[in-house]
Amino acid sequence: MRQGKLAVLFASAVLAAGIMAGCGSGQQETGTASVPEETAAEGTETEEEMDLAEMDTAVQTETEEENYNTGDASLDDPRNGDGIGETELLAVSFGTSYNDSRRLTIGAVEEAMEEAFPDYSVRRAFTSQIIIDHIKSRDGVAIDNVREALDRAADNGVKNLVIQPTHLMNGLEYTDLVNEAAEYADAFEKIAVGEPLLTSEEDFQAVMKAVTDATAEYDDGETAICLMGHGTEAESNQVYARMQETLANAGFDNYFVGTVEAEPALEDVLEAVQAGAYKRAVLMPLMVVAGDHANNDMAGDEEDSWKTAFENAGYEVVCLVKGLGELEAVQQLFVEHAQAAADSLEL
Repeated sequence: MRQGKLAVLFASAVLAAGIMAGCGSGQQETGTASVPEETAAEGTETEEEMDLAEMDTAVQTETEEENYNTGDASLDDPRNGDGIGETELLAVSFGTSYNDSRRLTIGAVEEAMEEAFPDYSVRRAFTSQIIIDHIKSRDGVAIDNVREALDRAADNGVKNLVIQPTHLMNGLEYTDLVNEAAEYADAFEKIAVGEPLLTSEEDFQAVMKAVTDATAEYDDGETAICLMGHGTEAESNQVYARMQETLANAGFDNYFVGTVEAEPALEDVLEAVQAGAYKRAVLMPLMVVAGDHANNDMAGDEEDSWKTAFENAGYEVVCLVKGLGELEAVQQLFVEHAQAAADSLEL
């Protein structure tokens, strides 16, 4: 790891949750902090690391067997240009090989950042190398990984760098991003990393409003609205229970939150819905992008999909294959997090 000679500033979630615990739980305090030289133990594999490995394995299977059209890749801007200038905003996402969803979610978030930060060059990086390689092989489009994006920024003479992840939660992947940025402490004068989507109580309230506004036309008293997250065996999985609690406390008793890979599972959500007098189920991903999980695990026709399970239980099913990144309110929340990180630089 490079020795940090210059100030590296990070927004609150890094200090309060990302660095110390590797996962987030409650509301975070505000402020900035210097980054220590090491922020995670080396040589250990946490539950979330294994979960991320499983995600990449699923992506690998998908790319080997892909026989469907995910949209025109040429309509999406990979934002990997040089000539950046002295101030950059780097948007970091896990990534998706679904071209249309990438443009409508990650691309839309990046466009919102460009509009909000006219003096910044907005660039993109993905954390999943398998997705990067697949897009390059299939579509001939090059997307930087985090290290490539940081090297590009350094080579272009960037002095002030804001990194805004589009991660849903403050978990291992977010901590890995903080660690990787810390290795470049001597490459820039100042660096700030923004918070993930669901960090503070205000974030949960804002995302709840965005989701309930987007599904308001289905909220007729006879419809259960089910939100499908990815899920992880790590402690950060508690964001789903917290979102369920946020919805319940606001009176949205017909909204149910579940996950693909953890708890609450599909069976838990279906059981909760069956306890009510619902005739219809609306399914929507609680994910920034609508990729493989949304298209197949949620809306697919396979026996183990959410759609099939609810149909077999006798419900009329409506699938909204739409990532959170398509919602303007979510885009603006990411902008607000990036603004807080930029403000910490005191430019």
